[in-house]
Amino acid sequence: MVFPRPPGEMGKDRPVSDDYFRAFEDVPPPEVTQFRGIRVLIWQGLAGLTIGLGIWYLAWRWGTSLNPDAMVFSCLVAGAETLMFLGTLLFFYDVWEERDTAPAPLTKVTGIDAGQVDIFITTYDESIPVVEPSIVAAQNVEVPEGWSANVHVLDDGNRPVMRALSKRHGVAYIARDNNRGFKAGNLKNALLRTNGDFVVICDADTRLFPTFLENTLGYFADPDVAWVQTPHWFYDIPRPKGWASTLPAGLRWLAPVLRWITGRVGAGGDPFMSGSTMFFDVIQRRRNRHGASFCCGAGSIHRREAIFAHALQDHASDRVNAGTVKQRWMAPATTALQPFRFHVSEDIFTSIRMHSAGYKSVFHPQVEARMLSPWSMDAWAAQKLKYAGGTLDIFWRANPLFQRGMPWRIKLHYAATFWSYLAAPVLLLLLLAPVWALFTGTAPVQSYSLVFFAHLIPFLVANELALIAGANGADGTQGRILSVATLPITLRAMVQTLMGHKVRFRPTPKTPVFSGALRFVLPQLALLGLMAMAAGYAVIAHLAGSAAHTPSLLVVNFAWMAWNAAALVAPVWAAFWRPHRLPKRGAAPWWRRIRPLAIQN
Repeated sequence: MVFPRPPGEMGKDRPVSDDYFRAFEDVPPPEVTQFRGIRVLIWQGLAGLTIGLGIWYLAWRWGTSLNPDAMVFSCLVAGAETLMFLGTLLFFYDVWEERDTAPAPLTKVTGIDAGQVDIFITTYDESIPVVEPSIVAAQNVEVPEGWSANVHVLDDGNRPVMRALSKRHGVAYIARDNNRGFKAGNLKNALLRTNGDFVVICDADTRLFPTFLENTLGYFADPDVAWVQTPHWFYDIPRPKGWASTLPAGLRWLAPVLRWITGRVGAGGDPFMSGSTMFFDVIQRRRNRHGASFCCGAGSIHRREAIFAHALQDHASDRVNAGTVKQRWMAPATTALQPFRFHVSEDIFTSIRMHSAGYKSVFHPQVEARMLSPWSMDAWAAQKLKYAGGTLDIFWRANPLFQRGMPWRIKLHYAATFWSYLAAPVLLLLLLAPVWALFTGTAPVQSYSLVFFAHLIPFLVANELALIAGANGADGTQGRILSVATLPITLRAMVQTLMGHKVRFRPTPKTPVFSGALRFVLPQLALLGLMAMAAGYAVIAHLAGSAAHTPSLLVVNFAWMAWNAAALVAPVWAAFWRPHRLPKRGAAPWWRRIRPLAIQN
């Protein structure tokens, strides 16, 4: 077993060993939190206050504060602020209320003849040290009494070594002679060669907990539930050292400030900001109130009948009634039949189609699997480009907001998802606005007066407090920083999809390689350089007596630009990051320390 060396000992092009993640074996998963009572009232009260203050600010902004000497610039910034407020409204709707449902006893899961589950482990080019633990974990899943489970390795790389690995562990091996449809095609091929009542989807690095089936099958007592999604928990994220412990004694008061600015709880941990608690524990979980959480692929379990019913309904020439769907499960494959849509984002695409067909989904809040996080800029950039490109391609070409069948409440949840990517040009404008102001000496407001701050600051403070209260302990700042840090990637995806370029499907690399990372952050470095030039020019102009470069213009735009710069620094810092040490292994099995999930209805 080979572990990462300290930075001084690690060669330029030397990757970390494939089994680096074994040092994190005993890291326990997070416990499930509840969002109830007074905390909900505080959050919703602050959200309402933010909405009121936002409307008040924007009404004043458009009615009084526009700069007549720079009307185009002023209107552009005010328009961007208005659009960002629209995004805030969508986000507030998205996370307004937490309403979980408890799984029913398995005896109430009706309509099941055999009680059989197929566990699919999809792989393409991942190594044996990554795939083998996933096979072992799948075999160790506890199967409820009267049920059966079969494990299948779906190898789209058609590799003899993976066939041998499957044979050694006594699991089924399924391959094909082409890669049509990528992961979705791989799943289709397996679905047409198996017949379990439920299907569990795992990536090559998805290691199911023993309790997975016991804790998820009960949701299917509701016949309208098509799939259950569980959280993605990246167990190999390096732990940070708290800011207070890294600062000198006299500066420890800066710890909460640094946490707010950076979106990190400390230095040295989660360099690629892979922690997904805000997305899964807050956003996905609160979509439960409308049965609207979308499938995220790995760690999900699906009702086979629903998969094929929607696929056949989608294909006009293959329409069948619900009573004959099960007879058609083993029918010969046709290129038109797509149980999971052939797309780079097959999970969200299929979710949209099934929500439009009247099916519901459930987000199960307890962690039921562990996965590997991106440990290199290559993996980070590939993952973010795939997410952005796939989502935007769906928006341009299969927009669910204009499709019939989907309830408007669910449409608003999808609108919030799309807006997180569509806002990229607006973010770019707000990113460059202080740069323009410092270069030209023109402000986007008539003046930086006390009246301006009296309207802006209460709104910003209320919004920040609402975010903290609504996040229920999750790190909301990290998401805002990521939206800026990934801006060049999102803009690239937007241009490519608008031009009709096919979104490239590339599996996220699982093995950390630290060479060549800087090429992924060249746009961020260019923006940081432009900001530095604007700051230097503004200071020189002010010292030279420029009437336009007033102290108030410099102070406000320096502060604005500093926050933007801090977000852009995040991926640059990650590009230079190297692991120093890995956690020590313990003796107690992590899963024995998990408390059972208790959901209050």
